[in-house]
Amino acid sequence: MNIVLLGAPGAGKGTQASMLCEMLNIPHISTGDIFRRHIKELTPIGKIAKSYIDRGELVPDSVTEEIVRLRLAEADCKNGYLLDGFPRTVAQAKALEGFSKVDVVIEIDVPHEKLMHRIIGRRVCGKCAESYHVDFIGEKRVCEKCGGDLIHRDDDKEDTVKERLFVYANKTAPLIDFYAERGILKKVNGDLAAKDVLSEISKALK
Repeated sequence: MNIVLLGAPGAGKGTQASMLCEMLNIPHISTGDIFRRHIKELTPIGKIAKSYIDRGELVPDSVTEEIVRLRLAEADCKNGYLLDGFPRTVAQAKALEGFSKVDVVIEIDVPHEKLMHRIIGRRVCGKCAESYHVDFIGEKRVCEKCGGDLIHRDDDKEDTVKERLFVYANKTAPLIDFYAERGILKKVNGDLAAKDVLSEISKALK
């Protein structure tokens, strides 16, 4: 099954993607992870991507589409995949149709104010990328998993978050109508505990 996961920044796409892929035994294709790896390794494309991400803007379509096309052509995607972070625009969705058929699109719906709180309070381990939230860890700044330092990423700070949500509303949200018209969109309530969101997604896939 070829799945696209939609939702604004902070909707919990990464968490749900990991659980879904384990359940369905398909690879999790996250463009965010791909770009973060390039940024960490200071590759030329990583430097270009970082300049856009730090401003809360989207990486140019041509770069993202080629990375996704090559990834979906790999052997582990033969029996299905889950795309998280792509497509982000209708133009990207049309490009995706040119090299892969999507079976179902899951939209994780979360109220705007909840998204702001979730993202601004997020802290990520600079070593292993484990994610935490200040609501649960308080003043702790050391990763429980590997002992690395927890950081507040530039793209999780308030001004950038506001820009990211604005960009999503204007460029990515139209995908909802795009896929609804194709009859493959399923909406689930993302303002629940992670295990309950997964249960809603599982129902939507049946």
